[in-house]
Amino acid sequence: WATVGVPPAVGATAATAAALSPPPSRYELQRLLEDARRRSETVLASRGVGSRAWEEKAAGLRQAVNDPELWNDARRAQEVHQALRAMEGAERRASSFAEAAEEMATALELATDQSEDSEDFLAEARRVHEAWAEELSQYEVEVLMSGKYDSLACQISIFAGAGGDEACDWVAMLDRMYTIFAQRRGFGVRCMDSTPGEALGLKSVEFEVVGEYAYGLLRGEEGTHRLVRIWNGKRQTTFAGVEVVPIIPEEMLTQVELSEKDLEYSFFRCGGKGGQNVNKVETGVRIKHLPTGVVVKCTEERTQGLNQVKAMRKLKERLAAVQEQQQAEEISAIRGDLVNAQWGSQVRNYVLQPYTMVKDLRSGHERADAQRVLDGDLTSHIDAYLRSASAGK
Repeated sequence: WATVGVPPAVGATAATAAALSPPPSRYELQRLLEDARRRSETVLASRGVGSRAWEEKAAGLRQAVNDPELWNDARRAQEVHQALRAMEGAERRASSFAEAAEEMATALELATDQSEDSEDFLAEARRVHEAWAEELSQYEVEVLMSGKYDSLACQISIFAGAGGDEACDWVAMLDRMYTIFAQRRGFGVRCMDSTPGEALGLKSVEFEVVGEYAYGLLRGEEGTHRLVRIWNGKRQTTFAGVEVVPIIPEEMLTQVELSEKDLEYSFFRCGGKGGQNVNKVETGVRIKHLPTGVVVKCTEERTQGLNQVKAMRKLKERLAAVQEQQQAEEISAIRGDLVNAQWGSQVRNYVLQPYTMVKDLRSGHERADAQRVLDGDLTSHIDAYLRSASAGK
């Protein structure tokens, strides 16, 4: 798994800002407590946590998990365990929020003007609120991720548009941005395949991001990313395409059935490292799904057979994700024109010169600190996209 260091300037800036900000007063902390309580109650109520219907469903799932015959149906067993994990996670959140509310309220009660330790109690209330607010914001975003595959890991592919060296450099910059973001979230990152540029950067790169809700957080990154900057003394506009696919467990892929007449296979030499078999034999596999135009390839393995198996899995994952996005009942109902339109749609602009700005074209969210975004600070953009996408449903 890749380990990427966080740029010191980012952490230093955040720490400096926190140190310079004046501590909130008892009145301000009381207001923050009431606001956090309200938000916690709202987000938990939106999921029905603690309601009679919730308790009945949780009891039914726990009973089903203990049924020795459950695993006779692997797909059903997977669904039951996934649903129970989600409910237990929500219950842990509710318990954590209640505990934070009690701790913060107690600290504020003790922070009276007559108390010699008033400042210490206010500092404790502030510490509790900061941790509570961070967990609450994260859960509010998770609630927005209700898609069938949102809780899964994902594979990200980035490929250069027209532009030569500057386009390859842009791919490398995006690769770094997503890797740092994933590391900060505690996700694992593993490079699956990459093609270096002629002089610098990368023509393309594929990597896995493994962690809970990795796909839900990053699925909105799919599309075309546009960069404007000064390159070799001239103002240049560069494009790169990003694809995000969930890594779906094998038992969930069994429901994706493809007809051989809808598939077109092609084989090619991989090149690069791997020995004579990889360089001289057509071990690389490319599969095209003719009705939708979806194309996948695999060059990870040393033999054509293994690459064909992996390529078929990738194709099924891609089609399953598209089926979910288009809310199609069957693979055959997927509209190929919408697939092509989605992949070609421009989703975000990054401007580095003559001014700095990063703007999401779907949510309208924009920031002037472009370098911090490129240093992996994507949270505000992802949050804004998920909220706007949820509001637009």
